Amino acid sequence: MSNEVWGRITPRRMVWLGLCGLMAACATDTPQSGSSAPLAPLALMNRVTYGASTSTAAELSRLGSAGFLDDQLHPGKMNLPADIASQIDSLTITQTPLDALIADLEQRRKAADATKDDTEKKAAQQAYQQELNRLGKEATTRALLRAVYSHNQLEEQMTWFWMNHFNVNLNKSNIRALVGDYEERAIRPHALGHFRELVSATLHHPAMLRYLDNEQNAVGHINENYARELLELHTMGVNSGYSQKDVQELARVLTGVGINFGPSGPNLKPEQKSFYVREGLFEFNPARHDFGDKVVLGKTIHGAGMKEIEAALDNICRQPATAHFVAKKLALYWVSDTPSDQLVERLAQTYLATDGDIRAMLGKLFQSPEFSASLGDKFKDPMHYVVSAVRLAYDQRPILNAQPMQNWLNRMGEPLYAHETPDGYPMTQVAWASPGQMTTRFEISKAIGSGSAGLFRTDGPQPIEQPAFPQIANALYYASIQATLSQTTRTALDSASSPQEWNTFLLASPEFMKR
Repeated sequence: MSNEVWGRITPRRMVWLGLCGLMAACATDTPQSGSSAPLAPLALMNRVTYGASTSTAAELSRLGSAGFLDDQLHPGKMNLPADIASQIDSLTITQTPLDALIADLEQRRKAADATKDDTEKKAAQQAYQQELNRLGKEATTRALLRAVYSHNQLEEQMTWFWMNHFNVNLNKSNIRALVGDYEERAIRPHALGHFRELVSATLHHPAMLRYLDNEQNAVGHINENYARELLELHTMGVNSGYSQKDVQELARVLTGVGINFGPSGPNLKPEQKSFYVREGLFEFNPARHDFGDKVVLGKTIHGAGMKEIEAALDNICRQPATAHFVAKKLALYWVSDTPSDQLVERLAQTYLATDGDIRAMLGKLFQSPEFSASLGDKFKDPMHYVVSAVRLAYDQRPILNAQPMQNWLNRMGEPLYAHETPDGYPMTQVAWASPGQMTTRFEISKAIGSGSAGLFRTDGPQPIEQPAFPQIANALYYASIQATLSQTTRTALDSASSPQEWNTFLLASPEFMKR
């Protein structure tokens, strides 16, 4: 669209940004009569998936709401489009096992550090960092492609949810090379499983141990970082009854839990060898472990090596405080920024009754009246906004370049795997509804709506961009979306001077900011 056209719509653009920034626009006008029938299926789809698309709407229509939810709670294969599956299969992080990948990187790093010539050393170190950057980019690309195209949308959301809950920052050390495997091996297989197994999987992964410094935790040189966050952010929550003494004792339990990037294990005394554990890059080194008795949350743990960690996790994950902490986070993500105590309590009781079955908790949540009442009223964080916009615009048409999506997340302050502190990104409206955020979203909607976002541009010395104008004013819009829009939104759409402008207005609408 020309600058002249955009100049003509500037006043209308400012109205839209003001409505979105005030976050009152969804209630400004009442949808036209008759909208209640299509609202429920559309709203369910927008909440359970990353956003409505023509193909997902057809699936929901075929299965019905109950069948659709059951299908999402019990996912099978991802059923990715062939071109998307091919893109993912071609990635280094898909083709190369983590131990082999790290072995190669460690060899490069050591060779660079050993280079005597300063110029050659700098070049080798830069090449090493560039390779880490490339692997980190591969991880974000794979996650975004799956979020847009996977049939298993609930599984994708829960994978992202737990990645955020058990946050690691890819910018620390070599975590860029580890984060893809962390998501693939530690988080994804347990995203709908049992919470205890999920916690254990993160504890055994080098990305977590490196991020929270437990590889430095040894008898006589205690590092409490991981122990503290394990209690405060991963399980029980702040002010839940544990003490600083519990943190210290848990840190003692975790001594010797670390990483080994080398081909061989440590030299151990004969009496220590039976306690040694090596699983991939994970290592439990008994020579670094405190075998003295500990008391964690009132229970004595006798020196027994790795068995101490298992006993501690059993105790922590079965605490009522852990049940309530996990329940509240799920309710906040799926239902409301201020979930009711009653809903949280019901979810917590489900956790306790099922020994932390995440799928059972979600099933209870989706059946709750609070969930039904909240549909269409949860503000989208940047990840939800970007993925939902691409899904609506292109459905199953395979994009060629996920970099624009990564760039948009960077601009909106929610780049994948890059939250610096262990608490993860906030999931509340107040964190993402600033005027500056809304301005950025309008610009993103303009890029997608005009077909010039770069999603279909090939890489290489002479990149080629395929024509990819999105047809958002389609059957899904007229059958379901249109009836949910306020009169203000309809009037703005009717005033659009081109299909590009119409697309932009819909993707920037107050209704599209919510799920």
